[in-house]
Amino acid sequence: MKMVKRAFVAGMALFGLASPAMAAWSDLNLRVGVTELSREIYDLHMLILWICVAIAVAVFGVMIYSIATFRKSKGAVPATFDHNTKAEIIWTVIPVLILVGMAIPAARTLVKIDDTRGSELTVKVTGYQWKWQYEYVDHGVSFFSTLARTSDEARQLDSGIAPQSVENYLLEVDNPLVVPQGKKVRVLITANDVIHAWWVPDFGMKKDAIPGYINEMWFRADEPGIYRGQCAELCGRDHGFMPVVVEVKSQADFDAWLAAQQAARQAAAAPAAQTAAVVSPVDQVAAVRVAVAE
Repeated sequence: MKMVKRAFVAGMALFGLASPAMAAWSDLNLRVGVTELSREIYDLHMLILWICVAIAVAVFGVMIYSIATFRKSKGAVPATFDHNTKAEIIWTVIPVLILVGMAIPAARTLVKIDDTRGSELTVKVTGYQWKWQYEYVDHGVSFFSTLARTSDEARQLDSGIAPQSVENYLLEVDNPLVVPQGKKVRVLITANDVIHAWWVPDFGMKKDAIPGYINEMWFRADEPGIYRGQCAELCGRDHGFMPVVVEVKSQADFDAWLAAQQAARQAAAAPAAQTAAVVSPVDQVAAVRVAVAE
């Protein structure tokens, strides 16, 4: 399959068409992505695409040849037989073999997509109208991710801000999901109100977020960077304003980020704990009266 693609690109380059043709092709086609699964899904997609192209060329080629060669104006006489057992066996067996050949790699990929075993990090994603909540299940870190203020201001009708002037307009958030590079991340997906869908094209994955139900998926991002997606299920008035942003960091940078998040959480929880521990004079008097009454 890769040899066919390389031969195609080389042939296009000979005619000086490779760059614009491949750029246009990449805009229309699936993204290769940055994960093992996304690349496997892309390869499967391309394999089945070229099989379908080959079938179409063969079928339409035979049909056009037959129409042109055996037309009435050339004196062709139609056959009188009503069936041909050998031909029927051939056109039954060949499609079955093609379908089996397509089903085997497809089934292997589908099984792999749902195999979350061996995950090294678990994140729970909850969809709200219109934001996401991320919870690092084993690390005690949780936060909301909403549309960045720059995009939110620019989208207002009377803001006077040109959307084109805002970087990553409607695709930027205040708090992205942060994950380590090269680690298998298990994502538990649900919703608090209506159905949403968590989608990052570069990961080759999309899962519905359904209230009262938990879907799961996984990914392993091989390249550090920032990857953007969106809610892919119509979920109400501001459906178009709840982007997904995932930042992939090196393991060392992720550990430092996680430690900072945990420290900030502990610092925020300390005053609340101290307040709860303080008993007001009124409560003390009430406690004494209860003790005396008993």
